[in-house]
Amino acid sequence: MGTIICQDCQQVIENYDDEKVTTLYSTCPSCEK
Repeated sequence: MGTIICQDCQQVIENYDDEKVTTLYSTCPSCEK
């Protein structure tokens, strides 16, 4: 199970299927503005 987290507000953006547990950092739409 993988998780994508906003690096600005720490909100979980998306969960996706992965063989190992992974956390990726991105920016959510509300923080991109």
